[in-house]
Amino acid sequence: MDIDYAAIERRRDEIRDRYLKERRPPSSARGLHHFALLSSDVERTIEFYQGLLEFPLTEIFENRDYKGSNHFFFDIGNGNLLAFFDFPGLDLGPYQEVLGGLHHIAISVDPVAWERLRGKLEAAGVPHMVESGASIYFRDPDGARLELLADPLGEMYGNRVL
Repeated sequence: MDIDYAAIERRRDEIRDRYLKERRPPSSARGLHHFALLSSDVERTIEFYQGLLEFPLTEIFENRDYKGSNHFFFDIGNGNLLAFFDFPGLDLGPYQEVLGGLHHIAISVDPVAWERLRGKLEAAGVPHMVESGASIYFRDPDGARLELLADPLGEMYGNRVL
């Protein structure tokens, strides 16, 4: 497949010129309350996110939308939560990366924690890929792709994005 990269770059520049404002207005949002994923095994998910990744479990209660389902949360810092649902009795199938779906979740960690967590992933035998010395890509037990990013919040590849 031939891709016209020059045309893509021109279009990116047009979009940047049209929508990126030098004086950005304040956001109407207060922050990310939680990002919700699916879990096929609550305890396995807790062991992975709390035990391996060191994201403390903050709460677990019944999902209001589905009797018997759990809704549980992990602290990912800065007042943000990663949440999960399980749906006992429903066959939701395996995780799939699809157009319009989730590609990955990038979570910022400080460089010392990044090194420690990389070692824990290696020791646990979790397949992963290190990119640019600042990103670790891997999948959770249900297949969702995650990135641990050593860049500070608001920065990416040395660029300020916030």
